[in-house]
Amino acid sequence: MADPSERISQLKIDRTAPVPARRNWLLPGIALALFGAAVAWWAFFSPGSATVLVETDIARKPPNAAAASSVLDASGYVVARRQATVSSKVTGKVVEVFVEEGMRVEKDQVVARLDDTTQQAQLSLALAQAESSRAALDEVDAQLRIARLERDRLRDLLQRNLTSQSSVDTAEATFDQHAARLQTGRENVKVAERNVELSRDSLSNMTIKAPFAGMVVSKNAQPGEMISPISAGGGFTRTGICTIIDTDSLEIEVDVNEAYIQRVRAGQPVSATLDAYSNWRIPAEVIAIVPTADRQKATVKVRIGFLERDERILRDMGVKVAFLGAEIPADVSEDVVGVMIAGEALRSDSGGDFVWLVRDGFVERRAVQVGGQKDRGQVLVLSGLSPGDTIVRSTESPLVSRQSIKTD
Repeated sequence: MADPSERISQLKIDRTAPVPARRNWLLPGIALALFGAAVAWWAFFSPGSATVLVETDIARKPPNAAAASSVLDASGYVVARRQATVSSKVTGKVVEVFVEEGMRVEKDQVVARLDDTTQQAQLSLALAQAESSRAALDEVDAQLRIARLERDRLRDLLQRNLTSQSSVDTAEATFDQHAARLQTGRENVKVAERNVELSRDSLSNMTIKAPFAGMVVSKNAQPGEMISPISAGGGFTRTGICTIIDTDSLEIEVDVNEAYIQRVRAGQPVSATLDAYSNWRIPAEVIAIVPTADRQKATVKVRIGFLERDERILRDMGVKVAFLGAEIPADVSEDVVGVMIAGEALRSDSGGDFVWLVRDGFVERRAVQVGGQKDRGQVLVLSGLSPGDTIVRSTESPLVSRQSIKTD
């Protein structure tokens, strides 16, 4: 068996052996990292080297002086200030409907009839009761005349001592009794007449009339259906015959951001454009600013009235409005200096206002002079751009001059 001390001696380091040469990899690694950083910088920061995806816009000439003088743009809807869902006062079965969508109706025009069989019977009964009360009143009146004659005759006999006082007293009591019955009969006649009026009113409730002149925009019930002034019977009972709007009460409602509400005032001129007729400018003005704000949307509702009425203006149409800074005549046709661009295309820094102009697939910074408010959907640029120039509306990353772009 080998001596363990010999094995331990084999573990000693021979310090006299020559040291092998070591290769230094640190300097080549640093050089490679610097080269990669330089390539990355050139790829991402050198002008024109990195292509950026952008959304473009075209500078257009203002369509009119109103668009150029706008101090605030907003969008909203056409609403009817006066509208009503016509219903009945009582629950009943629809027998006839006389209106259709788009039909014009006059005030108190009949729009529908309900089944009035029960009401007709009640009216006949009320009329019969009234007639019976009048007949009973005539009978009591005749009895009262007889009692008066008997009383007067007995009074005359009493003065000549030809009858007793008790007979006269009896005649007086009989007369008073018939007089009281006559008064009761008169009151009964009044009650019967009121009952006739009530029955006539119930019968008239079976005929549904238009509350005001206007246009029918929806027909909600058909003959054979049940209608009720309150929701009943699940989904099988209608609560209205039709909906009528007063076309003369059409106006615009827009929600204005509360940060810009100071630019709006009552009576302010407004240029309205329906989404359905983008080239038709409708003169309007602010009716009122509703004195409350929506805390959820941070907006204030503004009512705008049309200065011109037209059959093309329909309820619930989308509309864009421009609040004007000054009164603009409706017949303005002179050319307006400058071009209109999207508000988000305008940029500003310490050097002033500018836009990114697109030329041959590259962008260049172009200084511009802005007229009016800058925080609008469409901004008026007085100088720096020409109609038809293509500009960057939005970009996914910052731009530099002479950088190549790809349009969306």
